Amino acid sequence: MNILSVTSEIYPLIKTGGLADVTGSLPKALEPFGAHTRTLLPGYPKVMKQLGETRQHASFHNLFGAEARLLSATVEGLFVYILDAPEFYDRPGGPYVNEAGKDHPDNWKRFAALARVGAEIAGGLLPDWKPDLVHTHDWQSALTSVYMHYGRARFVPSVLTVHNLAFQGQFSAELFDQLELPSEAFSVNCLEYYGDISYLKGGLQTANAISTVSPTYVRETLTPEFGMGLDGVLNERLNDLRGIVNGIDVEVWNPSSDPYLIQNYSTQYMRRRYFNRMRLIEEFGIDDDRGPIFAVVSRLTWQKGVDMLPDVVDDIVAQGGKLIVLGQGDSAIEDALRATALRHPGRVSVTIGYKESLAHLIHGGADSVLQPSRFEPCGLTQLYALRYGCVPIVSRTGGLSETIIDANEAAMSARVATGFQFHPIDADGLRLALMRVFEAYQKPKVWARLQHQAMKADFSWERSAGQYAELYQSVLQQAAAA
Repeated sequence: MNILSVTSEIYPLIKTGGLADVTGSLPKALEPFGAHTRTLLPGYPKVMKQLGETRQHASFHNLFGAEARLLSATVEGLFVYILDAPEFYDRPGGPYVNEAGKDHPDNWKRFAALARVGAEIAGGLLPDWKPDLVHTHDWQSALTSVYMHYGRARFVPSVLTVHNLAFQGQFSAELFDQLELPSEAFSVNCLEYYGDISYLKGGLQTANAISTVSPTYVRETLTPEFGMGLDGVLNERLNDLRGIVNGIDVEVWNPSSDPYLIQNYSTQYMRRRYFNRMRLIEEFGIDDDRGPIFAVVSRLTWQKGVDMLPDVVDDIVAQGGKLIVLGQGDSAIEDALRATALRHPGRVSVTIGYKESLAHLIHGGADSVLQPSRFEPCGLTQLYALRYGCVPIVSRTGGLSETIIDANEAAMSARVATGFQFHPIDADGLRLALMRVFEAYQKPKVWARLQHQAMKADFSWERSAGQYAELYQSVLQQAAAA
């Protein structure tokens, strides 16, 4: 199977979150199953600087009014196509927002261009390669299957993976005429969404199959509470909907060989982990004592529940704990967290931004990762934490509830517990979970067992990649029979 993956980010070239980790690690995991992936992504400045030798395959003289080239390169074993369109992508800021943190005003055009070229490749643009199936990810590339449906690639099947239903690519209906689609695409059965246009809805309506990143999240999206206004569409596509839990790249996230750690370790050599703890204390300027170190590595948004932290930080400090925060997001939450750090010097450290090396060090040195998300399609941070023996504390929702086994009495007796779940998802629920964590931490043998059980959990891509390969084969068989 030849697979074209269309995405707005991919690790190690460009990353803002878990989407990049998935699109960067899944292609390698699919290879043993006979699925060979090539990935199309935008030519952001950070991407272009890392490419090295490239080959040009096509040029576009009027791609929504812009000049563009289609290039290819191989980066760390990944075959990538790059849409080099300087007018759309060569600008300061991030993939989606400018330097002020505001959405690029022409995002509708920037990602329509990506989708249009993805559909062109599916339709035979390249004489030497054509995909059997197209795999799109989230709203930024969901429009690909819409262009395929109304173009030369209408018989090429596609799969859309929804990593987060909350982000839908919703734009004014006034822009529809500039998308170069037939008028019938602006209908309730395609792009029309409460009088606007939604790229994600268009993808949900036109993809042959839809996956989300955990079975629990599938069930949640079918409800008004978590469906984000698209639960009706998803219920109509129920027979085409699958939940496949994300895996992680166990080579990139491996405490026994991680280059970002001061000291590598494994379940057999857990004492070595102490040296990473000491480096973490030094890096973030927190007190050197025996209290547990809690950490947050996350987007700082309401969805992630991190606005609860200022309400519980006094409890953490009062019981001898420390808190490290690494992330960025809503300015009000950032300010509230900075204020807690000022209130508790040496006990709370807040770093606004993201750095891959620091994320690895935190997992390798902290005692526990906090993920109080109000909803979480899958989550990857808790999987990294498991791998590093950094015991997760998670809300009971979405993929968090599936991937972490709560340390209740039965699970502890059976030696299968890997972390702590809490519900209801509010500050009181989190506070009660923290009490349980402090109790367990004060019993070294119990805590060591939890760490060991966490590190034994297997969330490599092997099983999930096999499920994706099965989904691809099923879709291809259905398309051939149609």
